[in-house]
Amino acid sequence: MADPPACCAACATCLLCPYSCRWITAKKEKRKGLRTTKCDCSWFLFLFCVFLFTLVWLYFAIIILNDFHNFNEFIFKQRKLWLDWSLVLLIATAVLITYSSVLLVLALCLQLCGQPLKLHWLHKILLILTALVVAAAFTGLGIKWAEEWRSARISLQATGPFLHIGVVGGMTLLAWPLASFVYRTRNTGLKVFLLLVYCVVMIALYLAPLGITSPCLMEENQLPPKPALVGHRGAPMLAPENTLMSLHKAVDCDVQVFETDVMVSADGVPFLMHDEELTRTTNVQAVFPERAALNSTAFNWTDLQQLDAGSWFLERSPFPTVPSLSAGDRHQAAKQRIPSLGQALEAAKQSNISIMFDLRPENHSDYQSFVNATLAVILQSGIPLQQVLWLPDGFREQVKQQAPGVQQVYGRKRLQNEKEPLLHVNLPYQDMSSEEIRQYRQDNISVNLYVVNQPWLFSVLWCSGVSSVTTNACQVLKEMKQPIWLLPSSTYLMIWIVVDCVSFLTILWAFLLLK
Repeated sequence: MADPPACCAACATCLLCPYSCRWITAKKEKRKGLRTTKCDCSWFLFLFCVFLFTLVWLYFAIIILNDFHNFNEFIFKQRKLWLDWSLVLLIATAVLITYSSVLLVLALCLQLCGQPLKLHWLHKILLILTALVVAAAFTGLGIKWAEEWRSARISLQATGPFLHIGVVGGMTLLAWPLASFVYRTRNTGLKVFLLLVYCVVMIALYLAPLGITSPCLMEENQLPPKPALVGHRGAPMLAPENTLMSLHKAVDCDVQVFETDVMVSADGVPFLMHDEELTRTTNVQAVFPERAALNSTAFNWTDLQQLDAGSWFLERSPFPTVPSLSAGDRHQAAKQRIPSLGQALEAAKQSNISIMFDLRPENHSDYQSFVNATLAVILQSGIPLQQVLWLPDGFREQVKQQAPGVQQVYGRKRLQNEKEPLLHVNLPYQDMSSEEIRQYRQDNISVNLYVVNQPWLFSVLWCSGVSSVTTNACQVLKEMKQPIWLLPSSTYLMIWIVVDCVSFLTILWAFLLLK
């Protein structure tokens, strides 16, 4: 085999330093007679696997950002510590993927320059630690947040065609160092094995589009109407959740439904609150420190009116949008108080939007009195009953009798031989496939899925034909005029053929050029 050119040798000297931590020139390395051993090849294979492992985790990290606010709330309930853990996740993931990527690029360049792959022991330790950290992350995800596996499956409907092109491109580029290694090594068995594995992988990739399905592979004239927006606790990225300001900001985002949570005070006044404790979204620890850990329903309405329900939003910045709020919005947010259900109904009536709510906590011993108090406020408010969407399952028959005009929304799929057909369902977005959404749409069943914040997810559900989505990011989804991408099947077929042909010719060129 001919020696590498002088420029390659000079480059190899620079590559050897960070990869092998050998501060000598490539020529001295060659004179010492060092060669790539089987052990070195094993470590290169391990490096490649760690890179793929971290790359897959990066994909998952990006996908779970849609639901990461729920994780932040969970940590706060457990530790009483508020932090945007998504930032920690992204920084840690970026460090791991950057480290493994740089090492892999160095190894491939060294192979192209004909230099030995002598990975330093410190890199070996760090690679093992990287693999353990990513494995621990996947394990924790599977144990504590298993529904995110279904989120990943849905995400492939949005990213599948583009991931295919990216993977084909990456494997095509890998042909250059592979050809260099095959022509340099004298081990015939290893040559045959590597070439066989590479050919099998490439054939599988070339045929992969046969198994790729996406609801957004359709003609533009087949696109269903844009899903309506349901404000999750209002517009929580623009105002403190479950406040009148949040409701009005949601109205500005053209939401059709204000989704909230209702509890009933100790003296029978229904009010808006999501958590069973008041510590996350009020200053109860400062006003009633000895009672801060009590259930929200243990406070009477006079006590609740004394609490500040807005300053926490400015202090903790639960979303990245908070620091960019105008001075006027910040001033208004700081003055927010806990609203009663009656106030929320009046605001919804004036804004001509619907209101949908859960009644919490459903396991409370006085839950029936909570239902009665809530129904009384609804009937006294004067809001058209068709604008009220009732979510709680408890005492639903009583609600139907006392307020027959209220729309009943069910948190489950329809059952076989259902006596009364469902008209509205409200489910997590992971719980319904595109096929089920289409079937419900054909049967005139309104499907609302929650919580949808990322444009890629909204796009997939839009193409699937969902009726509405509950979102924290109404200001983002409002601006979407069409899905992120919409591709006719014939166009995708043409792209698939072109990509595969270019890839095949590039691989052929690499092996002929380096021969």
